[in-house]
Amino acid sequence: MNQPERYTITAALPYTNGSIHIGHLAGVYVPADIYARYLRLTGNDVLFVCGSDEHGVPITIKAKSEGVSPQDIVDKYHAIIKASFEDFGITFDNYSRTSAKIHHKTASEFFTTLNDKGEFIEETTEQLFDEEANQFLADRFVIGTCPKCGNEESYGDQCENCGTSHNATDLINPKSAITGNVPTLKQTKHWFLPLDKHEDFLKEWILKGHKKDWKPNVYGQVKSWIDDGLRPRAVTRDLDWGIPVPAEGGEGKVLYVWFDAPIGYISSTKEWAAREGKDWEPYWKDENTKLVHFIGKDNIVFHCIIFPAMLKAEGSYILPENVPANEFLNLEGNKLSTSKNWAVWLTEYLQDFPNQQDVLRYVLTANAPETKDNDFTWKDFQARNNNELVAIFGNFINRVVVLTNKYYNGVVPAPNELSPIDNETLATVKAYPDVIASSIERYRFREAGQELMNLARLGNKYLADEEPWKIIKVDEERTKTIMYVALQIASALATLSEPFLPFTSNKLKGILNLSSSDSTAENRIENTWNEVSTKDVLLPANHEIGKAELLFSKIEDDTIQKQLDKLVASKKANEIANATVEPQKDSITFEDFTKLDIRVGTILEAEKMPKTKKLLKLKVDTGIDVRTIVSGIAESFTAEEVVGKRVTVLVNLAPRALRGVESQGMILMTETPDGKLVFVNPDDSKVSNGLQIS
Repeated sequence: MNQPERYTITAALPYTNGSIHIGHLAGVYVPADIYARYLRLTGNDVLFVCGSDEHGVPITIKAKSEGVSPQDIVDKYHAIIKASFEDFGITFDNYSRTSAKIHHKTASEFFTTLNDKGEFIEETTEQLFDEEANQFLADRFVIGTCPKCGNEESYGDQCENCGTSHNATDLINPKSAITGNVPTLKQTKHWFLPLDKHEDFLKEWILKGHKKDWKPNVYGQVKSWIDDGLRPRAVTRDLDWGIPVPAEGGEGKVLYVWFDAPIGYISSTKEWAAREGKDWEPYWKDENTKLVHFIGKDNIVFHCIIFPAMLKAEGSYILPENVPANEFLNLEGNKLSTSKNWAVWLTEYLQDFPNQQDVLRYVLTANAPETKDNDFTWKDFQARNNNELVAIFGNFINRVVVLTNKYYNGVVPAPNELSPIDNETLATVKAYPDVIASSIERYRFREAGQELMNLARLGNKYLADEEPWKIIKVDEERTKTIMYVALQIASALATLSEPFLPFTSNKLKGILNLSSSDSTAENRIENTWNEVSTKDVLLPANHEIGKAELLFSKIEDDTIQKQLDKLVASKKANEIANATVEPQKDSITFEDFTKLDIRVGTILEAEKMPKTKKLLKLKVDTGIDVRTIVSGIAESFTAEEVVGKRVTVLVNLAPRALRGVESQGMILMTETPDGKLVFVNPDDSKVSNGLQIS
């Protein structure tokens, strides 16, 4: 495509059964926002839309577990997600929701158009049915073994282990997620989109048309699907939460969430257009519009095969020019998991790191899982902030502003004759907009972010080489030129950093008295992205700048440790929640129990048994006598810790020799899920040694 007249950018609709975490941000929303901001800065007509995905089985499951309605769940999380995006600086032109009337109307009309054109197949098939719950089991209501990788906890629509999409009936040993029962097969009618009918078109459009410009991870997954042979896919399902099927025989059925959700991009556009008084259709139906979908790898099939097939079948829509899907971001070496609370939640980050949105944006961009899974660690987060944002970018700006105020009372000095190094440096600065733009336009955001940091490195090197703090003592006129050149670099950073570090960009523009998105001063100067390349002067002589402010602050070890401790607590909570309880032993009679003589006792002395890891030799006052008991608790307690402990003792256990010491009884213990031994002991101070436990 030649230079398009407009851009339509979509970001995957977040699912409203939980908050946004760093995996979502790194995979979809940060790169999409960088792209949209860059295009606006370069003077393009840009529409950036998103919205909450509010239908589907996980929402009904969460609603049942919390004893509320599905609408209550989506209202709660839609508000949380929308606010956190705004606070983080994601610049959607419209953020909608699929429970909105305009979306229900748009999705229903889309279905009706395809149905009237004969683009669907109506089939009565056997679907999984839970007899006890008296309902058909849509995708996430079924759990079983993935037929491809053997994962025993695959959902009915997709395996989160290997990423394969399938039907619930493909699962091995399926079970109902509602009751745990083995479901039966029962006949039901549904509408199917015959993807096989569109196979030749998809081969031509993707495998031939986009072999060179789509990311290899996206192209490879799509090719694998097409090579396996496409099959009809249901666009309806048996549920009562969603958009009712607008066709005869559709009672008790709704549009399948992956049919209705991508249409949410269109309905969000309509909502925006109605509010802004614009025509929505050119953004979806004009061939001079470039459509780009930002998604995670779990959505590749839907955005590269199913949604394009839907658009093609409808006939009046353009197709995506690119789908730059990212892979998954892991956390501290483990897969992100919302159910296990193994995540860094955006709402919590914004509370724990106030006014540090750009630090997370920068780290997620620098660590983006663009072609393979990548890992987020808090130590790397700290290092990138301290060693790059603070020590490189922030350090350069601080030195320039401090020296300008110190030497010239904040007034940009007039330069004298430029030296070869000055001219070379300024020429390099002019090249950076095109260098960074090239990376962004090829969806290489990690590369683009590092090029921005290289510009800051250029500034630091220039100052270090020219040493204005030394030169001013011998050549004040040369110092003016050095500071003038350094201020041009700072001005370029103020503009070029906006897509990546928008809050920092605004702050820096304020310091330099340049225009920014929230500027009001009339005397401020504006530099566009392209002008950084074309203008000889970005910050003119005699222009007055402000005082120095720190753009970034060092993050200390204790701050990072708090985040690591939070994750450790989550891990321990998961271990406890997932701990298996030993099954009940064989039944005994009351007479069997009465044979046990269990008494309250106190440990008087303790010592480690030599040449053993586990054994402590204890002297225990049982109330009957003082006896020796050998106990395997040395890995959980020291000898000093247990002296004076009140304990529960089985006193009539037959003596047994352990490492040459006769043990006359047993201390009763239990074990926590993390393997730590705990005494089963009486706490009441009125309970004296020797009392029987019955």
